[in-house]
Amino acid sequence: MAPSLVNPNPSHPETVVDDSESSPTHRALIGKVPNHWMHSASPPTFDLTRPSPPFYVEPSPKSSIKLSTTTSTVLISPSLTALVIIDMQNFFISTCLGRPADGAGNMAGRCLLNTAIPAARKAGIRVIWLNWGLTDEEIENMPASTRRAFGFEAALNKAASERATPAVDAHGVNQSAAELITNDKSGKIDSSELTENGKPKRLYQGLGSDIGPVMLEDGTTVDGGKLLMRDTWNAALPPALDMSYKEGQKIEHKPDVWIHKNRMSGLWGSGTPCTDFLEKEGIKTLLFAGVNTDQCVGGSLQDAFTKGWDCILLSDACGTTSPTFASEMVEWNCARTWGFVSDCTKLKEGVESMLSTK
Repeated sequence: MAPSLVNPNPSHPETVVDDSESSPTHRALIGKVPNHWMHSASPPTFDLTRPSPPFYVEPSPKSSIKLSTTTSTVLISPSLTALVIIDMQNFFISTCLGRPADGAGNMAGRCLLNTAIPAARKAGIRVIWLNWGLTDEEIENMPASTRRAFGFEAALNKAASERATPAVDAHGVNQSAAELITNDKSGKIDSSELTENGKPKRLYQGLGSDIGPVMLEDGTTVDGGKLLMRDTWNAALPPALDMSYKEGQKIEHKPDVWIHKNRMSGLWGSGTPCTDFLEKEGIKTLLFAGVNTDQCVGGSLQDAFTKGWDCILLSDACGTTSPTFASEMVEWNCARTWGFVSDCTKLKEGVESMLSTK
């Protein structure tokens, strides 16, 4: 016989407790069907699989992932879950733009490639690549607050135009052609023009501005394109991640998808291409990864939380150029308010445990 669920407080119909003597644990209903969770007190477990009323039966270990987090265990359904990888693009993590190979963004990329993405695909979890990809119209209508975050070119009068200098961005590297600087200096670059990892600094003038030529690791030069505009080199994925994305596109059932965004958050406002896709596919639980933890990842996660999605941050699959306390703040709030914090290894272990029962 299925366990009986009773409501100990009729004034709060969302609170239902399993008080049957045969039940090994008490399960409380959180929220309203169909966007609801179940909670078991011993051991502390949140069931995010949306079990059906009236009995809200626990999901089978053959079809659900038991994921350890920093605060409690959560049960997730692969069919209702997506791995959302944010902004792992050349502009943010390519060593050809001076980003360090051992920096937080590239370390996060390796965790994704080696652990999280393979685990997600084995489990049947959808992989979503949520990236900046601007159009001319979006650049034209971009608010000043967003422009400032990426640097800008001041509109000066004619007398002052010769003294105009491009603004510096908040992402650690200014954009221009390093090889052109090298040529201008006859191959000599002053130490003041180098970043802390020895790469030439670059100059750029904000979203939509031309980056200019970029020298790749093999010595060839490509057009970097306009900053974070669609179908440009700088907005593309680095080679290893791009290869993973293309492999994911070949999956017959639930192939990888690429979704453009035009703000730091990919789920802002009344609706975006990302929210439209998630709703259409019936996805309820989001595993967040990418860069920067405290900016585009954190902003997307908070908007997702506000709109009712389950949010799980994979901390080692995220990175930021900000001080350590910035990512600590996001992780602290995510674990206690916005959702849960886990990591790639725990996801892999949960997937392997599920698959071993089949």
